[in-house]
Amino acid sequence: MKFHKAALIAVLATTSLLASHAFAGDAAKGKAKSATCSACHGSNGIAQIPMYPNLAGQKEQYLVLQLKAFRSGERKNMVMAPMAAGLSDEDIDNLAAYYASLNPAG
Repeated sequence: MKFHKAALIAVLATTSLLASHAFAGDAAKGKAKSATCSACHGSNGIAQIPMYPNLAGQKEQYLVLQLKAFRSGERKNMVMAPMAAGLSDEDIDNLAAYYASLNPAG
């Protein structure tokens, strides 16, 4: 019983550490990279055009997963696919950190 409890604690600690590091983007670098994004999603992450989503305050992990899905073609969108195609994993982490840091109220 003690072995199982210790193993579970080790797995949970490792998972927690990896999860916190996996999406540790640099919001300042993300802001610098976001100039192209602002055309559709707004300079403050609030889209002025109804068909585009607000990004301000979105969860960082969600944004990372969606950008990677656009980049890989798993998620199809004629506008986002070419936008995400040239992004590195670091770019995506940074953009996600930036938009997650913004106030969703604008």
